Amino acid sequence: MRQRKRLEEALAAEADLERRSKDIDAYFELAREGESVEAELAREIAELRDRVEQLETKTLLAGENDARNAIVTIHPGAGGIESQDWAEMLLRMYLRWAERHGFEAVLNDYQAGEEAGIKSATFSVSGDYAYGLLTSEIGVHRLVRISPFDQQARRHTSFASVFVSPEIDESIQVDIKPDDLRVDTYRSGGRGGQHVNTTDSAVRITHLSTGIVVSCQNERSQHKNRDRAMKILRSKLYEYELEKKRAETKKIEDAKLDIDFGSQIRSYVLQPYRMVKDLRTRVEVGDVDRVLDGDIDMFIRAFLKQRRAEQAEAK
Repeated sequence: MRQRKRLEEALAAEADLERRSKDIDAYFELAREGESVEAELAREIAELRDRVEQLETKTLLAGENDARNAIVTIHPGAGGIESQDWAEMLLRMYLRWAERHGFEAVLNDYQAGEEAGIKSATFSVSGDYAYGLLTSEIGVHRLVRISPFDQQARRHTSFASVFVSPEIDESIQVDIKPDDLRVDTYRSGGRGGQHVNTTDSAVRITHLSTGIVVSCQNERSQHKNRDRAMKILRSKLYEYELEKKRAETKKIEDAKLDIDFGSQIRSYVLQPYRMVKDLRTRVEVGDVDRVLDGDIDMFIRAFLKQRRAEQAEAK
């Protein structure tokens, strides 16, 4: 059904492009007859350009798991409250991005910082090509700003890491031995209702062989949290095995090794000037507020184009 839906959307997109092209031709014809249609023509061309960019992005998503839902995990780097606050800013940015695209975002695990920000967060993004789009965000993100937590108003640099794995469905078998799991329960913290925060309903599962740890605390019952945590673990183990087989594994792992200088993929500068710069594609945007409000599509498109060029060159 998902494949059918994607094919139907592709056919609808083709019809939409044809309609928009004919509308533009009609405006040109009116202009040749002396009508003043410059404003309408400019609007139609701008809308067509945006639509083509959206469709072009989808043509760049041909990976085995690109069409799947995504599971995103954010961790702050060293630096205490500064990095924890930056990690929460990134969490908001991605949730706003998902909202802009009409994706469903569900917070699975939220570990609040002691004073502000978060110690970690894991959330799922459901929608066509969510994983393929968000692979561009894997790595370390760097923030430079005047710290709101520094009484001397000094400039601080903070880091946070983002990792994304595809959410797999029941058609993919991942064998997990019960003896290879350690399951811990604890009282949920942070967001949630009264019942969530007063019972040992949260679940943390550690896969002993790989060291992968997943948590879930957003459901009211321990049983539901355990089921959700197991689903996340299966997805992460599946991605773990795929990474070992792919040629670009080293690049991904190198990007996650150290959450500090020299390993970042993107810099967000609020002081002494305002700019967001992707260090892989060299794309720069001056409107930092727009980016932090979830408008990151320009970085995603540039990354996907660069990845396709590199793959073509390798072949």
